[in-house]
Amino acid sequence: MFTLPDLPYDYKALEPEIDEETMKLHHDKHHGTYVKNLNDILSGNGDLINLEVSQLLNNIDKVPDNLRQKVINNGGQHYNHSFFWQIMSGKKGQKPSGELAVTLDKDFGGIEKFKEEFEKAAIGRFGSGWIWLVKKDNKLKIMETVNGDSPITMGLEPILGLDVWEHAYYLKYRNLRASYVKAWWNVVNWEEVGNRFNKWR
Repeated sequence: MFTLPDLPYDYKALEPEIDEETMKLHHDKHHGTYVKNLNDILSGNGDLINLEVSQLLNNIDKVPDNLRQKVINNGGQHYNHSFFWQIMSGKKGQKPSGELAVTLDKDFGGIEKFKEEFEKAAIGRFGSGWIWLVKKDNKLKIMETVNGDSPITMGLEPILGLDVWEHAYYLKYRNLRASYVKAWWNVVNWEEVGNRFNKWR
């Protein structure tokens, strides 16, 4: 069965950018519900419920038609959130380094231009969804997904992702998504992002 992963840091670790109450609700309630739903949906499907969530999403065509969209929604959100917790850190002020920094410069013209493009996508995303940095056609590219969709179902491996569902920021930032997006850079775990980048380089 699928399980809710522990946060790799304390609920308060990302303050003031992301407050303790938001982290508790986001991780325990929202992510926890996606995991529970996924287990309930796949109850009795032992060959599917025993897969890693990434394997499940990579083999979504093997999920029965009547369950597929529910699995995409809840399985995608389980994968997305498990990823999201890992690419943030209480060690603030990190910057991309090494080959990741070189590639961001090559593909976007530098970290600041990359941030501008990423923020534009995040702020402009209509409704709920995610903004990602993925490798596509041997380049780093920014993409967005709607609701619980994930790049992994498209055969793409993300190295950075931002949750722009309102539950990710509304307690602190209310309707000011742009403020949340800009503050979020302070808690990005660039060391982990670099590790993920190096895996497929």
